[in-house]
Amino acid sequence: MTTNTNPPSLSRPGLPSSTPEKSESAIAMGWMHTARFLTTAPQLHFLPKLDVPEIAFVGRSNAGKSTCINTLTQQKQLAFASKKPGRTQHINLFALGKQGVTDAILTDLPGYGYAAVPKQDKIRWQQVMANYLVTRENLKGIVLMCDPRHGMTELDEILLDVIRPRVQEGLKFLIVLTKADKLNRSEATKALSIAKLQAGGGEVMLFSAPKQKGIDDVAKLLWKWAHPSTPTTAPTDTTAQ
Repeated sequence: MTTNTNPPSLSRPGLPSSTPEKSESAIAMGWMHTARFLTTAPQLHFLPKLDVPEIAFVGRSNAGKSTCINTLTQQKQLAFASKKPGRTQHINLFALGKQGVTDAILTDLPGYGYAAVPKQDKIRWQQVMANYLVTRENLKGIVLMCDPRHGMTELDEILLDVIRPRVQEGLKFLIVLTKADKLNRSEATKALSIAKLQAGGGEVMLFSAPKQKGIDDVAKLLWKWAHPSTPTTAPTDTTAQ
């Protein structure tokens, strides 16, 4: 009798049918909790070349990006939330993986569109982010933060246009509707419907840090992005019969 020594996986078909759904959440949330600061870069050429999946968080300033990252990783100050939105203008990388072994990267891109930032700085950072989203080779997925009370802005639409070719080629994409606790049920349903139309094949989820809504669902999706089902079973398992 062969013993399967593969680590726990959200997508492994071998999980017993009696395994509760919360075990998937526990795996994903435990993985997210391993997030640790890796490096920060003021420009793209300062970023290290990496061969593990990278998931980028983007969004308009004050859309709740830092809160979302901190909530997912269960760390209060991992992502820096400036008292003046739009002032944080570095690309921050966080390593994910248990026992100090990095198996994925979470990238926190600067917030965009805040009125108090000089126009030239806005344009420069829009160009930096566009170049990152188009050229970063190990980029596996993009998470766009959006405050559903305001909907998609012109800058959000521009970002969607930038990434659309890569999404069509297989890049994962998720719109997270933050601050969902500010919406009633009918407003939330309407916001989801509109965002799904705008997502262009991507996924949409409601999220609320105060109400603990959507946290497990987002974590599980990101875990699956970084751990595709195909490599979860080692080749030797099928030949050692």
